[in-house]
Amino acid sequence: MSNINIKHKLFQQLARVGKALANANRLELLEFLAQGERSVDELARVSGLSVANTSQHLQQLRQAGLVTNHKQGLKVFYQLSSDKVIKLYDCVRDVAENQLAEVSQLVDAYLSVKDDLEPLPRDELMQRARDGLITVIDVRPELEYAAGHIPGAINIPLAELEKHLSEFNKDQEIVAYCRGPHCVLAYDAVARLRQQGIQARRMQDGYPEWKTAGLPIESDS
Repeated sequence: MSNINIKHKLFQQLARVGKALANANRLELLEFLAQGERSVDELARVSGLSVANTSQHLQQLRQAGLVTNHKQGLKVFYQLSSDKVIKLYDCVRDVAENQLAEVSQLVDAYLSVKDDLEPLPRDELMQRARDGLITVIDVRPELEYAAGHIPGAINIPLAELEKHLSEFNKDQEIVAYCRGPHCVLAYDAVARLRQQGIQARRMQDGYPEWKTAGLPIESDS
């Protein structure tokens, strides 16, 4: 086999990964799986897809080596094949945001308008949390928080935030994080907190980026 043929065959295999990523629903499923292992039923529920459609997308991701699965009883559970998949997803997002005007326009129109303050970088959050200068809240659903979270972070899902407003110290800044830099949960949490006169900012990234940076994490398992 010639070197040209080998190279072409390698490119064909690389294209399998690109093809698996070339679907908005599959990208969203990867974001959910970046938070932790989920069953097909759970992924269907949070994504709004049918179980059959979710299963088909997951099979394509599995065939491209991006996810793995195992069975527990009658349920099938999926997880990312490695943290490199999170880095790949982050690269796709960063390239799109920097090279596609449409992405920047969407971020500016629907996200940036909710938050005019610079988000807090990971390393600064860790230091300020250690010094007791901030309160960190994880606004993801309880299941995602239990699978893994930033040490010391308090789980207050966005839907329950209103119930906890009276518990916050208005003299201390609240830092919220969720699934990633474009996750609307943290944006909405910060907006609601500020409406109540509470100092609040987002973390620059989300839990998956914190994890892949090699920073400490905790889980309830």
